Amino acid sequence: MIWSLQSLPDLSDQQFALWSELLEERAGIYLTQQQRTFLQTQVSMRMREVGCEDYKEYYDTIMNGVAGQIEWSILIDRLVVKETSFFRHQASIDFVSELIADRIGHNSIDGSFDVWSVGCSTGEEPYSLAMVLNDAFQWANREAHFGITGTDISRAALSLAKAGIYSERKLELMKETFRQRYFSPVSEERFQVGEELRDRICFAQGNILNINEMPLIKVDLIFCQNLLVYFRRWRRENIMNAFVERLKPGGTIVIGLGEVVDWTHSDIERVPLNGVQAYVHK
Repeated sequence: MIWSLQSLPDLSDQQFALWSELLEERAGIYLTQQQRTFLQTQVSMRMREVGCEDYKEYYDTIMNGVAGQIEWSILIDRLVVKETSFFRHQASIDFVSELIADRIGHNSIDGSFDVWSVGCSTGEEPYSLAMVLNDAFQWANREAHFGITGTDISRAALSLAKAGIYSERKLELMKETFRQRYFSPVSEERFQVGEELRDRICFAQGNILNINEMPLIKVDLIFCQNLLVYFRRWRRENIMNAFVERLKPGGTIVIGLGEVVDWTHSDIERVPLNGVQAYVHK
């Protein structure tokens, strides 16, 4: 259609407020005025795809019935799925590597070392964690006893994560040893994570806003990076408090640098380490 090549009008103040409120209510994401262009771009792109010319009309579509729920799930993928990479924050990954090595060395793992990767997107983060955990058990000549649960709000992202197939570009910055040991080519430019790691990870859809409705499963490590920054301060603190309830004694939370400021909890101590923001259960 000729219309599909035309630009939609800018979001009005009222429309921006309406869409922002919906996004925060359903996904917890707080948009500032500086992110207005991002919101408008993503919404208008989807509107062109479905042949809708009016923001209010599209909003009403999303708010009604099963078809609206399906459309919302498509749109939310555009709004929340961020570019990620293997070993994205190396200092945090190194911290986890040292943590598991210490736990193995002191024989302080109770059964299995269990990890929760929150906001796992297309899987690069949990697979990175799986590689360093598996290496630690192998270097210690111990049978690998660990499991990872990766959760995300986007079903489309989780589908890609479960397949574990990535382009050669995604693997470019990875150490060659990891690439050789844990990936197999499935085509000339695409590689799949080995079955031994895929079997260690369970991917599940979950909205962090509903964390109190999630099973209260205790884990050794909660790894949550580049997610809390999108929420208001009070919501970040509520999520952190809920994380504490899901830690085993001695368990650890690792978040992105600066994502939570001045948060404290009576059962938690911050790890005194530059370059990493981590907390340990007393």
